[in-house]
Order: sequence, then C-alpha cells, then structure tokens
Amino acid sequence: MRALTWQGKHDVRVETVPDPEIINPRDAILEVTSTAICGSDLHLYDGVIPGMMSGDILGHEFMGRVVETGPESTLQKGQRVVVPFTISCGKCFHCMKQQFSACDNSNPADKQDLTEPLYGHALSALFGYSHLTGGYPGGQAEYVRVPFSDVGPIVIPDGLDDDQVLFLSDILPTGWQGAVNADIEEGDTVAVWGCGPVGLFAVQSALLMGAGKVIAIDEYPNRLALAKKLGAEVIDFKQTHVLEALMEMSGGIGPDAVIDAVGMESHGFAPDTVMDNIKQNVGMGADSAHALREAILACRKGGRVSIPGVYGGFVDKWPLGAMMEKGLQLRGGQTHVQKYLKELLHRIGEGEIDTTFLISHRLPLEDAARGYQNFRYNQDDWTKVVLKPGTESN
Repeated sequence: MRALTWQGKHDVRVETVPDPEIINPRDAILEVTSTAICGSDLHLYDGVIPGMMSGDILGHEFMGRVVETGPESTLQKGQRVVVPFTISCGKCFHCMKQQFSACDNSNPADKQDLTEPLYGHALSALFGYSHLTGGYPGGQAEYVRVPFSDVGPIVIPDGLDDDQVLFLSDILPTGWQGAVNADIEEGDTVAVWGCGPVGLFAVQSALLMGAGKVIAIDEYPNRLALAKKLGAEVIDFKQTHVLEALMEMSGGIGPDAVIDAVGMESHGFAPDTVMDNIKQNVGMGADSAHALREAILACRKGGRVSIPGVYGGFVDKWPLGAMMEKGLQLRGGQTHVQKYLKELLHRIGEGEIDTTFLISHRLPLEDAARGYQNFRYNQDDWTKVVLKPGTESN
C-alpha cells in the first residue's frame, strides 16, 4: 500500500509499505477514505517531539471502511467508521472511568519504559505518533490496522459524508473537551488563544455551552475571520496588547475562563517567547509556552484555565505565583475522544455543529508532502488539509 512516512525534520514522503494485517483478535483493518493533517503532526514535522524513527507512518485523524475484522471485533465489513486518535482498551482502571486517553494497556510495555521517567507514569498510545506513545502506524495511508476496534471507532450513519464527520477523530472532541475543562457557565466571558482547528472548535463549543462572550486571539487574518463568523470577538496579537484588551473587553475583571489551544510552539515577540524558541532550535527541549503564560495572567481571580494545546516536556518561567495567588483552576490532557463521540455525532446530524467550514484544501495522499509544507508555512490560507487516498493528483 501507499503511506506517508516520516524521514526526519521537514522530510515526509509517500512510499510503498507492507499492508497491515490482523494481529490481535480485537483488531480491524480499514480502507482509509479520508485523513487529515493535524497541528500536532507539525510537532513531528518540526522535529520537536522525540521518539520518531525513519519510516514511521504518520496520521492520527482518519476514517474509512471496514475491510477485515478479528474474531472479537464488534465491527462489520463494509461499515463506515471514524477512529479516535487515542488508542484505548476499554477495560483498564482509566478506561472504566471514561479517561480513555489515560489507558494503561494500549501502549506496549517496551514503549512504556520510555515515558515513565519523564512523566511519572507511562503514556497511553496514539496513532501515527512517537514511539513514546506506542509507535503505532498511522492513518495517512491507504489502509490501517485499528487495535481495540470494539472500543474506539464509531459507526457513521448513511446521509453524513466524510467531510462532516472526519474531525470526530480528534480536533472536534479536543476543542469540545477544551471547553468542558473550562467549566463554562451561562454568560461567561471566555478567551481562546489560537484560531487553528482546535481553537476554532473550542470557540464553537464554548458558545454552544452558553458563553456570553468568546474572545479569540491569533495573528492570521483568515483564521480570525473564521472565528468571527462563528460568533467570537477577535484580537490580533500583532496589533494589540492582549492583556490590556482582555481587561477592557471583560469589564476590568478578566475572562472567567481561558483556553490555550496553541501548545508548545506558540509564537510572539515577548522576551520569553524569543528565549523559548532559541532553546527549541538548539535542541534544549523547552516548550514555548508564551500563550499559556499570557492566558494565566489574563484570567480573572478565581477563574479556570483549560489546556487542550499539546505540551511535551518542560516549561520555563511558569507563573505559579499568579496561579496560586489568584486561585485559578487548571485542567488539561489528551482528549478522551470516545467519551464525547455519540453526543458530537448527534449534534452534527442535527445540524448544531458544522465542521466543513474549516477545510481549505483537499489533496490526494500522494501530495501529502506539499500539504504538510503549506500547512506549516502558509497557515492563514491552509487552515485544514484533508488527504484522500486513492485519488490522483491534478
């Protein structure tokens, strides 16, 4: 089959690789019909996440048609399914609490040893990501093996096309959980850092949850325009002093809740950001956390801080004093995708949530390298790239 492989920093290639096979009785094999490039994939593309090996198959946002099942899979051949990016067994302590992204059993034992010293516990597994998270082949391919297929995938009913439901795999539930973790109350003022895919879905989710005002912060005009269309007020951080603007827009109190949808590669012109970026570029490994620092400083006393943005290591100049003195609550984590799938699929079917506005480009899988390059360096125009295996380049 053809699949997109990681070869090194800023080097991804579509190659011919062996077809996946059933390994465990709960497995299923999908023929991938749609797959997307995620902002988290850019962390691999930029080489800031360790644990990648040459030839690893990328991609954790995908859906497709079931073509083969193991004897304990609950799926049937021919079904269309969306697959969560988190791989979860469904039976361990955490899965039973619906903390699916904290699964104890999905990351193989030999991989778990890599993360225990860094995080205190072994990480769970993800598709198409670092060997720190299992090293499972991803879905930017013609076919993919889905472990624990009786737990993760959700069957898509007739009448909904791929574009409407593909983002159930990651970014829609991630934006939704980002809003859930902000404990939004009716009429709240919520500030969202980052108008990438997760940030835009966090904006959409916060409004659905009853926020009275959502303020979106970014630098790209098109992304800010998308946030405005969703109902947000916007701040261009290149043109405006963010903290002063947020105080004014919140009546001098500060936002009730703040959502960092940027993560480890935040940009800006503040001295802390410059130092973070220098450390990343020379391989010292510190995450660039300017957006998170700013969010904590902006949040009102007694407010809530939600972090759906991805961080991988350590953060310098953490404003712990501001958190403690202001009495802030902080919640983060990889997304418990399976927990939210049924509700979000229902909302899509009822027309309450639209995801298709985000898609800017659809490319054949063979053009994936071009998609990565543009998604990385032309983020204002390339807001979301969907790859279609089995289609030809123009």
